[in-house]
Amino acid sequence: MKNFQMSVALHTGKLVRVFLIAILLATGACGSSPPVQEMSDARQAISVAREAGAAQHAPVDLRAAEDSLNDALRNLTRKEYGLARDNAVEAKNKALAALVIAEESGDADPQR
Repeated sequence: MKNFQMSVALHTGKLVRVFLIAILLATGACGSSPPVQEMSDARQAISVAREAGAAQHAPVDLRAAEDSLNDALRNLTRKEYGLARDNAVEAKNKALAALVIAEESGDADPQR
């Protein structure tokens, strides 16, 4: 009985290690390809924020979004895709913050 419990414990430990290795490989793969969708999302968010008047009402936030997108582009050319992805997501979030400020100003074109 004791040998059986020990065998099960060893087998379970191996399964846990295999599972952890699989998770690490899967998350590592996320950074191995260019962040095409994230870059597109960031560009679109910046464009929408600009159209909503963020350049006038939230220039600091809009500029921060553009700077983050430029960082993403630099990291993309260096093939540092994980960093580029992080920068692109940050750019999108900053652009969305600028958009909210612009829309709250009430001066955005209501027909858009």
